Amino acid sequence: MSGTLNAVRRAKNRQKTRAMDAMVVGAGIGGLYQLHQLRELGLNVRAYDTASDVGGTWYWNRYPGAKLDSEAYAYQYLFSEELYKGWSWTARYATQPEVERWLHYVADKLALRRDIQLSTRITQAIYDEDRKRWSVYTDDGEIVDAQFLITCCGMLSAPMSNLFAGQESFEGQIFHTSHWPAEPIELAGMRVGVVGIGASGIGVMQAIAETVGKLKVFVRNPQYVLPMVNYEYGQKEVEAYKSRFVELRNTMPYTFSGFDYDYEYTWAELSDEQRRHVLEECYNSGSLRLWLASFSDMLTDKDANDAISEFVREKMRGCLKDPKLWDALIPKHYGFGTVRVPLESNILDIYQRHNVEVVSVKENPIVNVVPEGIVLADGTVYELDVVILATGFDAGSGALTRIDIQGRGGRKLQDEWSREIRTMMGLQVHGYPNMFTVGAPLAPSAAFCNVPTCLQQQTEWITRCIRFMQRENYAVVEPSKQAQDGWVKQHDEATSTSMLSRTDSWYTGSNVPGKPRRVIAYTGGVGTYRKLCDEIAEKRYEGFEMR
Repeated sequence: MSGTLNAVRRAKNRQKTRAMDAMVVGAGIGGLYQLHQLRELGLNVRAYDTASDVGGTWYWNRYPGAKLDSEAYAYQYLFSEELYKGWSWTARYATQPEVERWLHYVADKLALRRDIQLSTRITQAIYDEDRKRWSVYTDDGEIVDAQFLITCCGMLSAPMSNLFAGQESFEGQIFHTSHWPAEPIELAGMRVGVVGIGASGIGVMQAIAETVGKLKVFVRNPQYVLPMVNYEYGQKEVEAYKSRFVELRNTMPYTFSGFDYDYEYTWAELSDEQRRHVLEECYNSGSLRLWLASFSDMLTDKDANDAISEFVREKMRGCLKDPKLWDALIPKHYGFGTVRVPLESNILDIYQRHNVEVVSVKENPIVNVVPEGIVLADGTVYELDVVILATGFDAGSGALTRIDIQGRGGRKLQDEWSREIRTMMGLQVHGYPNMFTVGAPLAPSAAFCNVPTCLQQQTEWITRCIRFMQRENYAVVEPSKQAQDGWVKQHDEATSTSMLSRTDSWYTGSNVPGKPRRVIAYTGGVGTYRKLCDEIAEKRYEGFEMR
């Protein structure tokens, strides 16, 4: 939307108040389904999103090479067989444009657009204790007065983009992978620097390596990778996965990670030969199975993790013919699976291309950006035309702390979470009545889940809770401090035995300066979490105070 149109809308909406039963923040996977459910409940509800179209993560992350690393047949809602079977994927791992089209299909099929306001940023939300309602402020001057505030802002939607001094002085172009322009970017023959080799960095490098003139890869942390075996879906493949709808609906919500596969073994119960067979089979599947469906004690048994880590290192060394690359690209100081594991198609070959240089910046870090390029601590200057930041996110909490949210007594979520991140099952926060959170910290959805599986479960739980309140004539719901403290303790106990809690990564918030350290996602398993949520609902929302 142009600046002129925004100005006109701001003038029109200034101090305009819109009253409604519920407001949904976000029009991605969680927000769309939450909007649909609350409308079905008979509520006057509207969703707001900063983007100019629906899609959430899949609207913003349109960098070259962006694609799913969940199998497409599993990356769907399971509440409607008609909706599921009405969409046909074209590949095992669909690319960003196709995933975005799928979300447009959902919005159109469910006629959601009439209740979605786009190109609107939420700046502030204040709870009125006397009226028991939220006043939510937008960047165009509108005030939304709502009983319920449901945040579906996304787990990975607060990018770490302003990291290096002098970025504004760069005479070329700088892009963060999560805010890639919709219009094509000319990279042919350019000197391009990519900072970061996680999933986004791998995706963009695989897409541009053959086109750019020179590619400098700035590696801050080595990264374990698994092969992605992708292939097109024909009619036979589409019919096959659609025929499994009932099976998937009855399986995926109850596994550890929300996929249709699950852990099958512990390390100790198999012989060395059997272990190797499982590892090879999972590795060759071209999926996340080695990480999420091989050995259940991978992250708690050090001997098992050491062996699995060395297995993956061995595979990577076999592809990296130049031993000089091993130190920069193959992890030695942390175990496999304790940091998010990306899938790759040909990244290990790309690192060895004639036009690619791998630059390790772990011991010799990037200190600033100058007009001509990137400067390292030893004074080396890499002259570049384009800088691509694949530098990750303030995960789980960042999308909410970037909004000024004020609860009872004027307390601020930004301040509270700057000291310690606490939630009640990632569904609500004590002190913020009638605010529900989807994809927030201390739930599997924050990091350890096939996203649609977990977001469907959380939004359905929220809808069920609001329906209960309607039936029982309650106006307010809020977790008790005692219940929230109990959940935080249970969460921490689940993560304390895992190597995740002892590894620096975005899972623990260590990628964000000053962020309190806590494993961002519940690691007891998606099925276990669902069971706990269901038990609370069956006990008339035990731990949640209603009045």
